[in-house]
Amino acid sequence: MSLVCAISNEVPEHPCVSPVSNQVFERRLIEKYIAENGADPINGQPLSEEQLIDIKVSHPIRPKAPSATSIPAILKSLQDEWDAVMLHSFTLRQQLQTTRQELSHALYQHDAACRVIARLTKEVTAAREALATLKPQAGLVVPQAAPASQPAVGAGGEPMEVSEQVGMTAEIIQKLQDKATVLTTERKKRGKTVPEELVRAEDLGKYRQVASHVGLHSASVPGILCLDLCPSDTNKVLTGGADKNVVVFDRREEQIVATLKGHSKKVTSVIYHPSQSVVFSASPDTTIRVWSVTGGNCVQVVRAHEASVTGLSLHATGDYLLSSSEDQYWAFSDIQTGRVLTKVTDEAAGCALTCAQFHPDGLIFGTGTADSQIKIWDLKERTNVANFPGHSGPVTAIAFSENGYYLATGAQDSSLKLWDLRKLKNFKTIALDNNYEVKSLVFDQSGTYLAVGGSDIRVYICKQWSEVLNFGDHSGLVTGVAFGEHAQFLSSTGMDRSLKFYSL
Repeated sequence: MSLVCAISNEVPEHPCVSPVSNQVFERRLIEKYIAENGADPINGQPLSEEQLIDIKVSHPIRPKAPSATSIPAILKSLQDEWDAVMLHSFTLRQQLQTTRQELSHALYQHDAACRVIARLTKEVTAAREALATLKPQAGLVVPQAAPASQPAVGAGGEPMEVSEQVGMTAEIIQKLQDKATVLTTERKKRGKTVPEELVRAEDLGKYRQVASHVGLHSASVPGILCLDLCPSDTNKVLTGGADKNVVVFDRREEQIVATLKGHSKKVTSVIYHPSQSVVFSASPDTTIRVWSVTGGNCVQVVRAHEASVTGLSLHATGDYLLSSSEDQYWAFSDIQTGRVLTKVTDEAAGCALTCAQFHPDGLIFGTGTADSQIKIWDLKERTNVANFPGHSGPVTAIAFSENGYYLATGAQDSSLKLWDLRKLKNFKTIALDNNYEVKSLVFDQSGTYLAVGGSDIRVYICKQWSEVLNFGDHSGLVTGVAFGEHAQFLSSTGMDRSLKFYSL
């Protein structure tokens, strides 16, 4: 049943009923009539708008006008319906695209959150490993570190500081002297003869990269900062990285032997013990650590300095370490006990030390300073016996030749200087490229070749001091170079996180 307005005789859009006449009206029309007449249009009795009662019905379907029943009108109606459908479809597609973008963004955020969670989990694991490493160390660096003549525990029962100096005893000095005498005698026996197995200069000039390894250290903090080879087996490689780890790598097997974790900052110096399965590392975290390669753990912590440790060198006896630091001191420590035997600074200079290296005899050593000086020290007397000025900028690397006659030094002045220790003078300066950074200097075991690492890798033949080799394979700064046995291969590390080997 359809309702019909009593005034218009059409289906009302908003029907209402008059309680006076009980007739149905279109509200719009009845309101106008009431406004003009104030009475019901059917029986003329008084009526107001407030008396009208709305009728709630479903949306009425108005009959089409006769003009809308023609074919053109029907086609137009269909066209209007089609346009409406297309507009609705377009709106839905837009909404779909927006929803897809929102979903993509949500998935990206979820992936980023997963990555953050994974990184935090890795850091937590690393922190737990570091804590596990530190726990046993707490008991290693105290009681056995004290000499017999000195109690290991104070009056209050507290462990003594590891960095306490115990002095250079007559026994230690005699041990150093005896070793120096043996080394000098052996050197004289060898004389000037060159080992037959040593690679000749013409063959060395043909060296090319034969291997490159980039997975030793973390990619999140890229850079290998230092390198050393085991003197007794140069296939054992030791590296220190910006990721705070020390890595032992087997060149022949091409695999990592041990990853040693414990430093709280980057590792800037490493040394491989020549006869024991022990390695040493130094860091800006002010500590020097002694590691067992077989055990894969830290067995001793030497706290010789109060600032970044910048240089490390092992004495020929294999029992003592020389270290230099930004705290302006050099220290001589016992690796077995972790005790600092002596600690000295040049109060007149008052400058940070940047590197340190023992002379092959072990009775003197050299240090580089931040104000471009090279200082030679007498270990027994703990005195500065010679100074070599000439560089400009901090000294970055020093190296003694195997025969003990020459000292090679590099600094931030893009030059390489060679000093005669017998005449105490500079006899050769090799000018490098502009802005060349010298980061590593090393003589081979026979003292025939000198390798320089920095902006690239260069090898010079001693005495002629001519360049026989130049490599630019690293994409970053070269931080370490080292010769294999009889110079049968050359190894290098760099800020590009790679360990490279060069040979025929």
